[in-house]
Formats: sequence, structure tokens, C-alpha cells
Amino acid sequence: MIVTDLHIRVGPHVAEALRTGQPVVALESTIVSHGLPRPDNLRVAREIERAVRATGAVPATIGMIEGALTVGLDDEQLTRLATADGVAKLSVRDLAVAAAAGADGATTVAATSAVAVAAGIGVFATGGLGGVHREAFDESNDLITLARTPITVVCAGVKSILDVGATLERLETLGVTVVGYGTRRFPGFYITDAGFDLDWSVETPEQVAAVMAARRAQGVHGGGLVVANPLPLDEQLDPELHDRTLAEGLEKLRGEGITGKAVTPFLLAHFHAATEGRSLAVNVRIILRNAELAGRIAVAAAA
Repeated sequence: MIVTDLHIRVGPHVAEALRTGQPVVALESTIVSHGLPRPDNLRVAREIERAVRATGAVPATIGMIEGALTVGLDDEQLTRLATADGVAKLSVRDLAVAAAAGADGATTVAATSAVAVAAGIGVFATGGLGGVHREAFDESNDLITLARTPITVVCAGVKSILDVGATLERLETLGVTVVGYGTRRFPGFYITDAGFDLDWSVETPEQVAAVMAARRAQGVHGGGLVVANPLPLDEQLDPELHDRTLAEGLEKLRGEGITGKAVTPFLLAHFHAATEGRSLAVNVRIILRNAELAGRIAVAAAA
């Protein structure tokens, strides 16, 4: 391992890629430890890395091992986060405390973005962003972190369990650039169209790379670029099933008094159970498609 001046360990394959100017894609580890059920989580984590490699880019899954932030987990470390109990879910505010405690931890979208940029990585693939929750003021740190972190994030919009309209308003207020990939409609994670228009769209990885280059050249924008990559219509979760499952999940949420960061994993688990695994299959398609697109963008940007 190589330790940077910021006390972030960088795996040898990632360090070599950064040193030689190869394209690199950051990947989160929360999907491995908290987002997918065992044993699917480890298999999918490996598939995500393979999807990035297939584009010619280098995957850099980020996580914490015994208090050490690591950019580019090896397979043993990835297995550890996928199979161990008690892995902490780390946002930006948790990183220093978890490091001091010597904890194992999985990084959220916010933490992955911040660590990736600190390590010199500019492209990040995830499933869906966090945002503003429904019916109560509870806002993900993903939003404020993206407002001040110059990273390109490929995602399928924000999770449809959130208040999508309010989340888009917050992204606008915070100055986060959002473009649709091949669409002027904002995707809703499990569903292709969340019901909101976008001002801008791009059609190719090269166009995304051109936007990234223009932002660097102008030097006036320090925040993130969100590339919203919708599922094709024939790959989305059936919208009627989605709406019914969401309504049932929100009712259970209220009945059990669940709040805060427990809301998202609770609702995702409900979707998995209520749709008999169909939502999980969609979730996997989302992250694999986003990893592939992020790899192509990173290759275009490196060129």
C-alpha cells in the first residue's frame, strides 16, 4: 500500500494508474456492506469492478480497514467488508472518529466522493444519490458534500423512496450541476422517469468529458457534476408495483417510528421483500450500467 500525505492508503493498482494517467473510477463500499444482501453483495461488488475494467478504466473501491481509509480495496479487503458483522456506515463526519477507533467501515456516496477527490480521482459510479426524505426534514449529507466536491458522479438519479422534487430543488440551490444521460427527464432509481424535467442532457461519454474539461478551464465551479443515467423502460421495476410497494413501505415506516439514517435501509429491505427480489435485480442492473458508463467517461476524460 502507498500512504498519501492525507493519510489515505492507495492500493498498488490504483496508485500506478494515477501515477501514469490511466482512467480511474471510484466505487463506494456501502452497497457492499449495507446495500445488498449476503452473499449477493460480494458477487455484485466483484462484477461492478469487472464492469469498470471492461471499459479500460481502473476500479477503486473505497472503504476503511482497521481505521485506515483505503482507495482501491483488494479482494481480501472487499470480502472482509462484505462478510463481517458490525461494519460501520461512514459518511464524511464519521471518518475521523472511525479512524481513531480502528474501525472497519463502508463509505457512503458523500464519504466516497470526498475521499476520491482527496486521492486525485474525478469520476465516481454509484446506484442512486441520497436526498431529502419524505414527510420530515431529513436530508442526506450527499447533497452538501456534492456542493463542495469537484467530482463527476454517475447515478440513476436519487432513490425513489425520497422526495425527488425537493431533492432536485436542493441540488439547484446548492449549485450542483445535473445533466441527463440521453434524456431530459430525471430518473427515479428503480423507475426510468421520476416525473421531473432537466435543463441539460448529454448523449455520449465524450460530451460528459467535455463538460468536465470546461468546468476545469473556467475555474468557477467547485462542486459536483451529476450524470443521471436512467434505466431503459424495459429494465425498470414495474411502475405500478413500485408505487404500491413504496406506499406500503412508508406506512410501515410511520407505524414503526423509524427515522434518520435507518429509513433508507429499511425501505430498501421492504422493497426487496415485497417485490420478491425484483427490486434487487433492478438495483444490480443500475449499478452495473452506471459503472460501465463511468468507466467510459473516465476513459474519455483521460484521453
